[in-house]
Amino acid sequence: MLGSFLPSRNGFAFVNAWPTQPAVVLPTPLGTIRLGDAAAGLCGGMVFAALDYWRAGLAAPAERPTADDPLYGFLVHRLVDSWHVPAGVVQYYQWMNLPDGDSSFTMFGRRVLIERGVCWRTIKVQWPQISSDLDRGVPVPLGVVTVAARDPRDLALNHQVLAFGYSVAGTRVTVQVYDPNRGRRDDILIGFDTGTPTKPTTFEHNLGIGESRVRGFFRAAYAPEHVPGR
Repeated sequence: MLGSFLPSRNGFAFVNAWPTQPAVVLPTPLGTIRLGDAAAGLCGGMVFAALDYWRAGLAAPAERPTADDPLYGFLVHRLVDSWHVPAGVVQYYQWMNLPDGDSSFTMFGRRVLIERGVCWRTIKVQWPQISSDLDRGVPVPLGVVTVAARDPRDLALNHQVLAFGYSVAGTRVTVQVYDPNRGRRDDILIGFDTGTPTKPTTFEHNLGIGESRVRGFFRAAYAPEHVPGR
């Protein structure tokens, strides 16, 4: 039986920082999108690959691969998988263009809903699915939306992490995540309050994304792959 996922045990020993390598180019319904060269990060590939190694009962490799290493090719391949083209790209873009809180107006004393915001979709739709998997001991890749933008080129500014546990105190939820930008740290968290999902919600975090904020997150579509050499 697989043990619990823990970044210090199951994450990659190297962080998500790479020299300039050939860009990943994806054809999408929004046009051709360059996810940038490797120097911009392979977070989704590292998240998916770490989960692949965990499911295989193997330790993730400790040495950073070079561009001609099969592991590097696998990380790039899993990065593309993590964007789940076209549906995943469309979901990121849709959320980038949604408000944080619900949009509504009042008519004749009644509230009329126009559109659900990113916070409601995270708290009321995505979180129950994510927590259900975590309750069964299954880590969950998360697509983390960090920007509000209409330019499809800003898709690459979003992030991906792996949720492996959580705690609840009243309406407060704290999610434990493996962030490839932070390496094998077990103390990386996303915290939020579920009490007012229709309003803008602050997602507190210590992810390795600089000053960028977390607007919300969703369960990324994941299917396991055989790791290199297996």
